Amino acid sequence: MAEQLQSSPRLPWTVRLFVSAASFFVDACRCSNCTVNRRLFNFFDYKPSPLTKPHRNLKSSDVPVSRNLWFRLYTPTSISTKLPVIVFFHGGGFVFMSATSKPYDDFCQRLARELPAVVVSVNYRLSPEHRYPSQYNDGFDVLKFIDDRQNSSLFEAANLGHCILAGDSAGGNIAHHVAIRESGHEFDNLKVVGMLAIQPFFGGEERTESETRLKRAPLVNMERTDWMWKAFLPEGSDRDHPVVNVFGPNAVDISAVDFPATVVFVGGFDPLQDWQRRYYEGLKKRGKQAELVFFPNAIHTFYAYPELEDSSAFIHKVRDFVQSRSVAATDTVH
Repeated sequence: MAEQLQSSPRLPWTVRLFVSAASFFVDACRCSNCTVNRRLFNFFDYKPSPLTKPHRNLKSSDVPVSRNLWFRLYTPTSISTKLPVIVFFHGGGFVFMSATSKPYDDFCQRLARELPAVVVSVNYRLSPEHRYPSQYNDGFDVLKFIDDRQNSSLFEAANLGHCILAGDSAGGNIAHHVAIRESGHEFDNLKVVGMLAIQPFFGGEERTESETRLKRAPLVNMERTDWMWKAFLPEGSDRDHPVVNVFGPNAVDISAVDFPATVVFVGGFDPLQDWQRRYYEGLKKRGKQAELVFFPNAIHTFYAYPELEDSSAFIHKVRDFVQSRSVAATDTVH
């Protein structure tokens, strides 16, 4: 009983029910040969349609890019000034969920309304059908699409010079690697000025203290994360691959990379928290502007549940960061 209390905070029954259902379907749909029963998972993964007519001062649409790549675009309708643009990568261990999954559709609507901001939610390809580096390629291709003047009519409400990369869980991992790639590319209009690493999914061969202590935490455990890394990485790779253990023994040195200012969000009941802290420390050691925001009672994906107090505090912190980066970008221009 003591271990169970240590592994999970008290949560509203609605959150517990959703987390239990998500865990059940993720486990039921994962096969030992690293394939996924997507038909079964679709019973759980409800995908609402876009807001083609403005609803509560927001509209959304699904925008094709190329191949099977597209994004859902959220645009506030009652703001007269140009808004920052947030390019968001959803979580799901690189394997599950989509830009239109209801928790992420709700979350991106909330960001767009409450910050406010224009939000681009990327529907990248999923593993194991599309392994590394497909997700990073898709993320970078979306940035190039946004930057292309031919697509400017889609972003009339956005200030492309104030772009924030963001991602939760696996999406936080994608945001990191897309940030590295975009730093070496000359954009005409787009300028990345910050990054939100929301409980990012990193790891390694080592078993950390939090992974071991929180082995019964909601949603995330070592068996699930090991399977997801195996489904994502090239055949024969281990968890010290440089895209997993980004500051580990095989890491690529990013000291010379013009990396955006970053906020790393960490939860006290997230088994991945030790890797997230190491990520923050790795950025600082390499001279990057980074801040760690810790929520002691937060589970993995806490921000997706508006009924949790920490979720509101998270939105406030995101708003402050986005506004501060927009000011910094404006000061740099002048």
